Amino acid sequence: MPLPNLQSPPANMDSNLIETVTAEEAENQPDNNVDTTAANNAQNTAYGPLSPTLQSPRPNVPRRFQLPERRRLVDRTVSEGQLKLPASLMKKAASLDKTTSLDADDRPDYFEHHSRGGDAMKTYWLEKSYASWWAMRGTPFATDLLPAKGSTGLTNKFLQEVVDILLEYVQNTFDRSCKILDFHYPYELKEKLHLELPDKAENLDQILFDCRNTLKYCVTTGHPRFFNQLSQGLDVVSLAGEWLTATANTNMFTFEIAPAFIMIERTVLKKMREIIGFKDGDGIFCPGGAISNLYAVLAARHKCMPACKRRGLSGMRTLTMFTSEHAHFSIKRAAAISGVGTDNVVLVNVDNRGKMIPEDLEGKVQQTIARGDVPFFVNATGATTVVGAFDPLNAIADICEKYNLWFHVDCAWGGGVLLSRKRRHLLEGIDRADSVTWNPHKMMGITLQCSAIILKEDGLLEDCNSMRATYLFQQDKQYDVSFDTGDKAIQCGRHVDVFKLWLTWRAKGTRGFEAQVNKLIDLAKYLVDKVKAKDGFKLVYEKPEYVNVCFWYIPPSIRQMENKEEQQLLLHKVAPEIKARMMEAGTTMVGYQPLGNNVNFFRMIVSNPASTKADIDYMLDEIERLGKTIEFEES
Repeated sequence: MPLPNLQSPPANMDSNLIETVTAEEAENQPDNNVDTTAANNAQNTAYGPLSPTLQSPRPNVPRRFQLPERRRLVDRTVSEGQLKLPASLMKKAASLDKTTSLDADDRPDYFEHHSRGGDAMKTYWLEKSYASWWAMRGTPFATDLLPAKGSTGLTNKFLQEVVDILLEYVQNTFDRSCKILDFHYPYELKEKLHLELPDKAENLDQILFDCRNTLKYCVTTGHPRFFNQLSQGLDVVSLAGEWLTATANTNMFTFEIAPAFIMIERTVLKKMREIIGFKDGDGIFCPGGAISNLYAVLAARHKCMPACKRRGLSGMRTLTMFTSEHAHFSIKRAAAISGVGTDNVVLVNVDNRGKMIPEDLEGKVQQTIARGDVPFFVNATGATTVVGAFDPLNAIADICEKYNLWFHVDCAWGGGVLLSRKRRHLLEGIDRADSVTWNPHKMMGITLQCSAIILKEDGLLEDCNSMRATYLFQQDKQYDVSFDTGDKAIQCGRHVDVFKLWLTWRAKGTRGFEAQVNKLIDLAKYLVDKVKAKDGFKLVYEKPEYVNVCFWYIPPSIRQMENKEEQQLLLHKVAPEIKARMMEAGTTMVGYQPLGNNVNFFRMIVSNPASTKADIDYMLDEIERLGKTIEFEES
């Protein structure tokens, strides 16, 4: 049976497209890209290792068309005639020092050739600025690119080749007939990627091949049928911003080295504070939500016990943190890093919707005070990772004010709803927080990485983290040194994460982000309705309030089982098996996990603006196609 909604492309199409073949045809066709000996000896076959009780026939095997061999870079850079020295220089070239090595393995750079070749080489480089000495002898190397003199043309050609590779990948990202991934087990991928680092340089043709080959085995997270992670999609303007950032290749620690980016960051953070509801405050962009949460814990600890910056926590009373049992693991890790300790993170119970129970929080705060410890930090979550639940912020804020606790809201995942007038009620009360984590690389669709920690109190970040390094943060510069950001960061080198957000925000406007968020939540509601109406599917949570939709697929072989305990044990094995088949097929991706007393279920995230209702339908049909044949042996 052919894969649904997949069309076989023309044979001459230069694209990584899916072709469907039957299992019998697949067995009879040689695979030139796989070491058959290793494959035959491997224990993992078809869809990887199966449970002894789990049996399934091999379904149709999709594959990728092989890309045609591309012409070498040198062929498109210089002609045969250009590879020869001008006649007037031949005699001069013949008089070169006989000790000059022409062995390609030596690969000296341009400057060494120039010093040995004298006027003949100098004249040649001036006349043929884009054809290097090594291009004259064959394929060029990295030493032939800028900053080598006279290599502007070759550099442009090389970068244009790279851009062509990237553009082809971008185009295929949105092509539904392309696979999401070409899955290989680690031992296979190790051979296909040619990972070894050589002692002697590879030529530029090999470097271009490495670029294409690496992308070939990447998971296409921007594909409209990729529903596996919280960060999905590929925003083209954001991508352009990332390219510009890489080209500028600067550091965010001082205004003197990154003036434009520093001003952009201040502008964006001010806008984000206004949206949250902070009248003043501070913030910084960080390498991910986990680090943003760490900043919040460090700031709260410093606010509670400022002496610990110098003396540490030794001899001080035990600090205690609170977070829900469904919160992100980074809160515990921040406790470990900050010296608070994971044993001093108290998990607060959640209700049947995954929301923190305020009464349980207050009871556990009172218990902490009664035993003589110091409660200082409460983390509330704006959209939990698995369920997508929003904690009741106003009720939690009341408790934090009553007991003088730092109130942090981790809305790394759910922060995007603040841009929607229709949905921002989900984070009602966030303006009462002391700090907020917000990841634009999630619901807003900005390319990884882009995360911000935003504080209500100005100056606290610097007071907490500054080391006053005089070799970087001199106080007698000709500009206002308050624009230097490095002394309030826990990093020194800091990547420019803000430019792509600023550029995309200008391209879409706040209303454009609002429309995007509303569309994605509406798509998630469409998915909920489809799951309810489809045989064999069952929701874990009946009314999701965000774009996390959790559900089981129950194969026909166990739907009518009377022993519900045994059915649950078998159902626990279903999602991992379907996911394995899904990755082998490469047609769609969706995550799974257990949670509490619930056995493994699918957690589908709808956060890719390219996805449509048809993609939702396709994903459900694919789960059914891959899972309906699962059979279990009788124990």
